[in-house]
This record gives sequence, structure tokens and C-alpha cells, in this order.
Amino acid sequence: MIKTDILIIGAGPTGLFAVFEAGLLKLKCHLIDALPQPGGQCSEIYPKKPIYDIPGFPEILADDLTKNLMEQCKQFEPGFTLGERADTLEKQEDGTFIVTTNKGTKHHAPIVAIAGGLGSFEPRKPLIHNLESFEDNGVEYIIKEPEFYRGKKVVIAGGGDSALDWSIYLSDIASEVTLIHRRNEFRGALDSVDKVQELKDTGKINLITPAEVVGLVGHHELKAVVVSQAEHIDKEYEVECDHFIPLFGLSPKLGPLGNWGLEIEKNAIKVNNALDYQTNIPGVFAIGDVNTYPGKLKLILCGFHEATLMCQAAYQIINPGKRYVLKYTTVSGVDGFDGTRKEAPKAVIKKIE
Repeated sequence: MIKTDILIIGAGPTGLFAVFEAGLLKLKCHLIDALPQPGGQCSEIYPKKPIYDIPGFPEILADDLTKNLMEQCKQFEPGFTLGERADTLEKQEDGTFIVTTNKGTKHHAPIVAIAGGLGSFEPRKPLIHNLESFEDNGVEYIIKEPEFYRGKKVVIAGGGDSALDWSIYLSDIASEVTLIHRRNEFRGALDSVDKVQELKDTGKINLITPAEVVGLVGHHELKAVVVSQAEHIDKEYEVECDHFIPLFGLSPKLGPLGNWGLEIEKNAIKVNNALDYQTNIPGVFAIGDVNTYPGKLKLILCGFHEATLMCQAAYQIINPGKRYVLKYTTVSGVDGFDGTRKEAPKAVIKKIE
């Protein structure tokens, strides 16, 4: 039986940052993740994807963000159960919980924080009749290693942030990048839309809208995609390529979490965002992309905020009646579980004459 103060389901960015925030409160954390390594989607799906909305980092690769978060929280010595899925949740008579994985590993904690991101997921695939025959032979749904596309002709389909970001990123790697979207308007960040337009104007990206990829051409390996575009004189025509990457998002599935008695709305866990992101089960929280509430934004930085408030609430549950005075790390420093201490820099007061 693994015992801890806060049991975190999911070792993505939100779960890892929760370890740091809990550590500041002298609370111990243990994390469960079905993936074999920490980082969640950042490590498994897009390790080399640049992220632009992390405060203090104009640009950071997803894998580097994971490494930084691991370095930040290691002083608090979190435990990990990796490569195992959290299957069952049992509430004990004293109000604590036992969570058992699919491999039978049991975890005991007074607080459970679900930070499972999108849960288990699979890419949304376009309805193209011969799509599966080209999977791993020119069709990919996830970009793990951008260098794989160096010098190749790449067609990307989609209208969200992933499609925009990867089109921008691969424009310096691939010999040719074509972005196809069924609408003229994109759903991604305005800055990314502007950047794609700039690259189109300079000839670094071919932009085809409104249009759809309706067929694939080749024998064993992809040679071209068939594009349907009402405004084009031929209606349907071929675009030569080595790789077709449809980026239409992921279909999330909560998996066993959906059987825990939690209140679910549109495949996400409802929480009380007015207080502390607690679910309908007292002592069980949901933070990050896995939760939902009015005004919810699925951003990593929002998950960091939710993790911080969750830890404050967890402290009060674990230490009822004990008053905690918030101290800024710039003043108080950081105490690790290993006895080390990072001192805050001494304040310098300059007298104004």
C-alpha cells in the first residue's frame, strides 16, 4: 500500500506543478499515470511542439517544459506509479481513499486530485475510405519528431492551434508545407493565423481554403492527396506530397474514471470553480483539461492556477482548524523534503533622494 497526502491521477504539466505547490505546504504527493513516463501529452504526443503561452517563456518545447517541471518539483520527492491506469476509487470510513490500478497497485490518501488531461484519447480521423491503408506509410496523426519531415512535402489539414503551429514550425524543415482547412476562418490564436498568412505571402506555406482532403493516392506509400475545393476550376485535384497529417484534435475518453460516481458533463468532470475545483465527492478534486465549469479554458496555465487553489484546499482538509499563512517564495524561499533550502534573495532597498 502506497500512502501519501495527495494522490494525483495524471503526471502531465498540471499534475507535476501540483507537486510543487503541495510541497510548499509540506504535503507529500504520489502520481499515477498510464503512460510510461511523466509529461502526459507533452511527452507522448507532441514532445517537440513549441508552446507559446507559458508565462516567462516566449517559446518552449513541450518536452522541455516537462523537464523543467520535473526539475522544479524533484526537491519535494514525489512518488510515481507509471505505466498503470487508475481503475477504482474506494472511500473509507474515515473519509480517506484507496485507489487501485489495473495492475493491482493500491494507493491510500486523504486527497485525490484528478489531473488526467483529456483522459485516454485517440485522434479524430477524417472520413477517407482508404485512410487506414496509408497509416504509417505517409499518414500520421501525431508529430513526435519534426526532423522526420526534413526535406519532405507535407500536407496538414485542420483549423485549430495544432494545425497552425505545426505548419509554422515545419515551414523551416519540410521542403514544402500545404495547409488545408474547410473554412476560410481558423479557430487558433490570432497571432498564429497572422503568422501563417505572412508565410503564405512569402511563399513558405501553401494555404488552400475552403477545401477538404477527400482521397489519398499511392501504392503502399503516399504520393498525393485529393483535394475538393468548390472554388477551383477542377473541383477535385491532386496535391503531391510525402506525408498527410490530419490534425482534427483528440476524442477524449474518461475511461474507468467515468465509473467513480463523479458528475460528468460532455466527457469532463464538473467541479466547483467558485471555491477549490472540488468534485461532487468531497476530497476528490479535478484540475486541468479533465474538468469543466462555466468559462473553462483548456490551457496549461489555467491548470497551474487550478492546481494551486486545489493544494490550498487540500491543506485545510488534511489540517482542519490549522491556519496557514501564505508566504511568497520570493520572501520565504523554498524548503524541500530532503532538508535543503533555497533562500530567497535579500531585499535591496534603495533610498530615493
